Amino acid sequence: MSGNLGQSSLRHKRRSGDPMSAYDGLPAPLRQWLSVAALPWSPASARRLWSTLRSKGLTQEEILKSLNKAEVKTLARDRHSTLFDFNLQN
Repeated sequence: MSGNLGQSSLRHKRRSGDPMSAYDGLPAPLRQWLSVAALPWSPASARRLWSTLRSKGLTQEEILKSLNKAEVKTLARDRHSTLFDFNLQN
């Protein structure tokens, strides 16, 4: 596979619409988290998770911790990922 997605056994999806304008509309803490995320999250899925957790009354810090947990869980499913092994050691 070419591009910035790297090698992954996880399924890839084509996106419709303008992902950059969707990204620009995200809350600043979520944009900052996405900029260092190990996986290429779509703005739509990140916003959906952020909104769901926000509606449950979680704080910004709790939401970011939940996003980290979701990413580690997804990386655990990826048989090509060495990032998961790194996360377990730290």
